[in-house]
Amino acid sequence: MKKISFRILFLFNAFYFNNVLPFFRKGLEHKKKVLLNFFPKIVIKNGGRIILEDGVLLNSSNQTYHLNMYNRVKLMADKPDSLIKIGRNTRIHGACIHAFGEVIIGENCLIAANCQIFDANGHSLKISKRLESQGESKPISIGNNVWIGANSIILPGVNIGDGAIIGAGSVVVKSIPSNVIAGGNPAIVIKEI
Repeated sequence: MKKISFRILFLFNAFYFNNVLPFFRKGLEHKKKVLLNFFPKIVIKNGGRIILEDGVLLNSSNQTYHLNMYNRVKLMADKPDSLIKIGRNTRIHGACIHAFGEVIIGENCLIAANCQIFDANGHSLKISKRLESQGESKPISIGNNVWIGANSIILPGVNIGDGAIIGAGSVVVKSIPSNVIAGGNPAIVIKEI
């Protein structure tokens, strides 16, 4: 009985996201089916856009995930003309992605629980303007087939190459090349794959 009711909830979530939510969320675009496991938090304002390609999974449920998630998936494109684009078959688990400008995530990526991806600091570095300014935005690009381990932070201006693996708990402050394992704070290349 529990499996059946959980399956019904999953189907309802998917129906709601694919058929109901787009009518109420200006700026939300998706090609075909987006898979949901519980409800994500989606914030779109000021001409922002979120584009989800076919087969994207947004998992906000601890019940079916092997790690504890502190919160549900949060996608925020709330600054003028900001963009979040997530490629085909990418899976996102309890992570926050906030675009002040542009965050592009490729196809077949795995983004584990509690990751934070944001393309601006939220405040100016100048003390006199810190409370008045949101800081400078620098685009983030994450290639195809990238795996970002749990609790990692991806900072503004970072590019992560195709096939890279980012170890759990990493803070990525500089770009990471393709087909490497990187980790630490700050993240450095550990070895080539």
